[in-house]
Amino acid sequence: MSFTFSQESARCLLCHDASCTNACNLGQQPDKFIRSLRFENTYNAPNFMADCVACGACERACIHPDMPIRIRELKKMSDEMIEPLVADDVDLSIDFMGVKCENPFFLSSSVVASNYEMCAKALDMGWAGIVFKTVGIYIPDEVSPRFFANGKEGTPFIGFRNLEQISDHSLQENINYLKKLKEDYPGKVIVASIMGQNDEEWAYLAKTFSEFCDIIECNFSCPQMAAEGMGSDVGQNPELVAHYTKIVKKNSGVPVLSKMTPNLGNMEIPAYASVKAGADGIAAINTIKSITDINLDNNCSKPEVSGKSSVSGYSGKAVKPIALRFIHDMATCPKLKDIPLSGIGGIESWKDAVEYILLGCGNVQITTAVMQYGYRIIDDLISGMKSYMAEKGYKSIEDFRGIAIENIVTADKLDRSTIETPIFDNEKCIGCGRCYLSCYDAGHQAIDWDSESRKVSLNPNCVGCQLCMLVCPVSAISKGKRFPKIR
Repeated sequence: MSFTFSQESARCLLCHDASCTNACNLGQQPDKFIRSLRFENTYNAPNFMADCVACGACERACIHPDMPIRIRELKKMSDEMIEPLVADDVDLSIDFMGVKCENPFFLSSSVVASNYEMCAKALDMGWAGIVFKTVGIYIPDEVSPRFFANGKEGTPFIGFRNLEQISDHSLQENINYLKKLKEDYPGKVIVASIMGQNDEEWAYLAKTFSEFCDIIECNFSCPQMAAEGMGSDVGQNPELVAHYTKIVKKNSGVPVLSKMTPNLGNMEIPAYASVKAGADGIAAINTIKSITDINLDNNCSKPEVSGKSSVSGYSGKAVKPIALRFIHDMATCPKLKDIPLSGIGGIESWKDAVEYILLGCGNVQITTAVMQYGYRIIDDLISGMKSYMAEKGYKSIEDFRGIAIENIVTADKLDRSTIETPIFDNEKCIGCGRCYLSCYDAGHQAIDWDSESRKVSLNPNCVGCQLCMLVCPVSAISKGKRFPKIR
């Protein structure tokens, strides 16, 4: 077979009310099978096709505009390659800032959690809690359009840019939404994200929402507020962060979570200012100030509003490396030792979520992936993390929280006495020459090219940078053994 799980499942349109599943007379669920493969929930995928007889009805019903997803071949691969894994004794429940949560997965404060119906649907589907879209006295007048997605080489949704501000519902509407959510879902965690413009507003919002919410999140970080003195303007000022945190803590009867802006160099500074003023935990990161493109026809950035745009927040998979760096910085900061962390930024799969927990986060919050794929991703987040924990022998989240921190060291402590050269698999190699081009033009000219056979070989110039492995489109290059450098 000339493709992998990830390559073929990535082609799937991930349809709602999927035609492939509707076409199956045996009650199989090829849509969930493919979605599990797409989101690296490999162990769970075969469960959705256990009684498949490979009749091909699902493939014939596929509406992909290019060619049908090769479901039968994916099924055959899964039967040959995936061993069953029992994860029944794994416990995903957590204690976050003294609040019991059934699992670590929350909706983050955004459009995906902006009214009762939306939040109720998410909670019914298995999300442990919601951080409601930030509420305030200020009601924004929003623009249209307000979203734009960045893509690359056939991947349409690498990064996401938005111009949205805080909730455009009235304060009373939001109070009603959150009250009803807590009444109807007493076992779920309801978090009110608040933002004021002055002392009185912060105090009023904290006092009002702490009466029926489990946690108050202070939004010190929204990068696209039109009103002065709100959002990231506050988050970049440690004195203001401390000042407003103190007011919220004084007027709140529940734990206080401070949401940090990444639009600065050292997040530990405002984070510590907030903790010192009474915050019980830190959430990070909010979106990154950005201009994602310039339209070459009208010289305007997208999203374009009547020929103009503005600097606004960037999120999605592209920001995960930046978010993980900030989480690490706070997790290793002595002044923030043992402070609960809520991780946000580019989380799409259970694997992304695990990475945040490995760096010390107690829970994770998700928005952009829900905007792209829907609340249904919670199924793969939960089952995927359970499978991971079962495979590793972990019984609870605490068993692996923070254990990756010790492996992130300063550059001067990295091993510089050894080298790890790549291994080339000529059976897998298709002769495209991508590795040769990259090594010659951006490496150390360590790969030789045979134009007749279209095969490559390694020469003594190799320094083990492994750029070749990263650009190979068919995974024909792998890591070799590590050995001492020849001086």
